[in-house]
Amino acid sequence: MKVRQINYVRVKALLALKSAKPFVSLARTAGVTGVVAGLLLTSLSVPAEAATVYKAPLRTAVRALAVSAEVNTGFDRDRQFGDWKDTNRDCQNTRHEVLIQEARAALSYTTSRRCTVSRGRWVTSWDNRIHTSASTLQIDHTVPVHEAWGSGARYWTQARRVAFYNDMGDARTLSAQTSALNSSKQARGPEAWMPPANRCAYIGQWVAVKIRWGLRVDSAEKAALIRYANSCPNVMLTVTRA
Repeated sequence: MKVRQINYVRVKALLALKSAKPFVSLARTAGVTGVVAGLLLTSLSVPAEAATVYKAPLRTAVRALAVSAEVNTGFDRDRQFGDWKDTNRDCQNTRHEVLIQEARAALSYTTSRRCTVSRGRWVTSWDNRIHTSASTLQIDHTVPVHEAWGSGARYWTQARRVAFYNDMGDARTLSAQTSALNSSKQARGPEAWMPPANRCAYIGQWVAVKIRWGLRVDSAEKAALIRYANSCPNVMLTVTRA
């Protein structure tokens, strides 16, 4: 068993060396030492997910956010971000997918096709209010699209902006909220508006979305995030980058 194990390891090493031959040749041509060549080989085996998953305590994550002035000129919500999409073609667009995802009880629909949610039970996180009619709810972008545009989305492709608008890959991006509260928030960030309830959760969600989509923060926004994060539990944030 020991001989077989050694042979297996040698075969794996040879295969890895063969696949990395161009890198080794380059290292030898440049007169690079064996140690550096080994580092080149090691870099080939870094898991793909290491570059796409971010993990850090809340306060660390806040302080790591890149700062840049917000530039909102040229913003056109409909033209640049579009509207709710039915990405999986089940007749339910993103609005109704969020309502279904967050429902606390059985749902009713406007038709037998079950495309449009009518009634159910939801508890909105900004005010802990119970809703039974979908008409009293709006779907909020945690980071508003106007804010996203000024924080980096202006440089994205149209497809990426549409993906942000309809992001169902992370529950922190979109949420059902009381219509009046969502209207009062408008496009303001934490430096100018905060929900009346569950503020620490809101700060964590905001930071997670900024990280997920590679968005920057302006100086006033970062100062507010640091201030709130310092008074909140230093929870661990895990974010898959989009």
